[in-house]
Amino acid sequence: MRDIDFEIIVVDDGSPDGTQQVVRQLQQLYGEDRILLRARPRKLGLGTAYVHGLKHASGNFVVIMDADLSHHDMFIRKQRETGASIVTGTRYVRGGGVHGWNLMRKLTSRGANVLAQTLLWPGVSDLTGSFRLYRKSVLQDVINSCVSKGYVFQMEMIVRASRKGYHIEEVPITFVDRVYGSSKLGGSEIVEYLKGLAYLLVTT
Repeated sequence: MRDIDFEIIVVDDGSPDGTQQVVRQLQQLYGEDRILLRARPRKLGLGTAYVHGLKHASGNFVVIMDADLSHHDMFIRKQRETGASIVTGTRYVRGGGVHGWNLMRKLTSRGANVLAQTLLWPGVSDLTGSFRLYRKSVLQDVINSCVSKGYVFQMEMIVRASRKGYHIEEVPITFVDRVYGSSKLGGSEIVEYLKGLAYLLVTT
């Protein structure tokens, strides 16, 4: 990324995994102007984390990705070069995939996307992925249209953007489950997803 003018904004909701300590170490290496830590006292939801991070973003493009090593920065340049308003990573086209999930997790994720495709016709193959590039102005506009704050937020973002007519491109990615810690998908997340799906079906 030496030829790219960038900043990395880390929004941490008081996680106990040492994230803030690692960020401070990176700040010593790369400078606080490149690595920005924007900590919050407790978990306040994915949507509000986006809003919080966006307030501090100074570039024309914003790449959103998980910080648990589920995504790899090799995709950033490929996404940045497309020129679309939104470029979203997808696990469900040729060249994409998932590693580290058991069969039940794969079936649940795939089934959730098929259901959303059938009901919402969003124009993209992966609604729940969190690796995306946005023009900053587009991201601000889409966020202002969203009401979800939790697990459904990613899906609402891309559906709202599609309804607004923004140019969306997809890039195949291979999602590798987090290297450290555990990733959970329980009954409460599934119920929240179904409620969000019903809400979007009625309101979009």
